[in-house]
Amino acid sequence: MEKDCRIGLVQMESIVGETERNLQTITHLAEIAQKQEISILCFPECALDGYSPHDASEIGNTIDNKWINQLSECSGDLGITLLVGMVEQSTRPYKPYISQVILSPGEVPKVYRKVHLGRSELDYFTPGDSFPIFSAHGTSFAVGICWDWHFPETAAIYSLKGAEILFAPHASPKVAGDRRQIWLRYLGARAYDNSVYLGACNLIGSNGKSKEFSGGALVIGPKGDLFDQARMSNDGILAADLSAERINHIRRPERSSMRDSFFLADRRKELYRELLELEIPEK
Repeated sequence: MEKDCRIGLVQMESIVGETERNLQTITHLAEIAQKQEISILCFPECALDGYSPHDASEIGNTIDNKWINQLSECSGDLGITLLVGMVEQSTRPYKPYISQVILSPGEVPKVYRKVHLGRSELDYFTPGDSFPIFSAHGTSFAVGICWDWHFPETAAIYSLKGAEILFAPHASPKVAGDRRQIWLRYLGARAYDNSVYLGACNLIGSNGKSKEFSGGALVIGPKGDLFDQARMSNDGILAADLSAERINHIRRPERSSMRDSFFLADRRKELYRELLELEIPEK
């Protein structure tokens, strides 16, 4: 990292198909974030359009639409990079993507498309097929959406590509349990094993249909330590200051102690072919 970076993780309610309403919430929170001197602000999965797989074909739009244009202007006006979840309709006759659009001041919109779809999403969405890295405000970062983070390879690939911050936007409903408690079972390992900062956030409240979301926002350090965890009951932002010196120290070429090891530097990739070849054993 070139310099310290202040990030924000948003918890918000998003109503399915009410894009204008959701947009107003997003821009309002972005204005609050600017006053808090946040540089990168991450919104939950499908925050712009609402999360409802059954309605996915009827909502959302392509990246080139008036909503994204307005958000791009908002990013430029406020000087903040916005990571906004959306339902991205394809220009081809495919099912839509679950996407996170990355909007940085003065740049064209970029996008990450959810690679690992949950089983309830497979009939309604198209999976993405790449793990892009983005840069803004002196740092490199990447996005994985919800189910993506149950696959350790995702975080490893991103770290090896140079990502220093991983963002984990979610749309996890209440029926899945307390998201903040569940995150602590595995997201700390994703950060610790790969020497990255990790910020997660979730939708909260109703989607206007049949789903209720549990909320949650947290930030984890590159040694798996919990920076902070929000306990908000409504829309809000968890802000965290990330130290460049800390992660640069861990990732430096020379390592004098295990306490500061960048574990990926010592991997035995020549022995990992089995990871690609093995299947789950049949009972």
